Amino acid sequence: MSATSSLTSRRMLATVLAAGAVIGAAALPASAAGHDRNARPKVEISAVQYDSPGRDDRSNRSLNKEWVELTNTTRHSVNLDGWTLEDESGRTYTFDHYRLAGRATVRIHTGLGHDTRTDLYQDRRNYVWNNDHDTATLRNDRDRLIDRESWGYHRGGRH
Repeated sequence: MSATSSLTSRRMLATVLAAGAVIGAAALPASAAGHDRNARPKVEISAVQYDSPGRDDRSNRSLNKEWVELTNTTRHSVNLDGWTLEDESGRTYTFDHYRLAGRATVRIHTGLGHDTRTDLYQDRRNYVWNNDHDTATLRNDRDRLIDRESWGYHRGGRH
């Protein structure tokens, strides 16, 4: 191998290595951006029964047929202590010492009852969710919006 050919080979190798380093450095932030270490577990409002079936007679039975369901879509449990569920009028339910298991769902009923893993009760004597229109808003313990579900005229964007 001649000196010129050896020099050319070294330059090509250096160029290839430099290009690999540039590509590797560019790819690192892209892959790191896809994995946010500060990402919060995903809890969502999965269903709302805002119009209690039957007569709206404010009986505890009727009140408890009005509910909001939350689902944890991750494998890991989420501590909901201090989280809030609120309607448009400002009626707020605050979660107290409740942990939602991974891939689990909990129903938050309006009326009186005994809390379990799958059912929580707001212990109210009046309906919370309006039948014609309303919005259920879920916020975490830092008051950050987690999810919102609207029905009635809000769905079309009118207020």
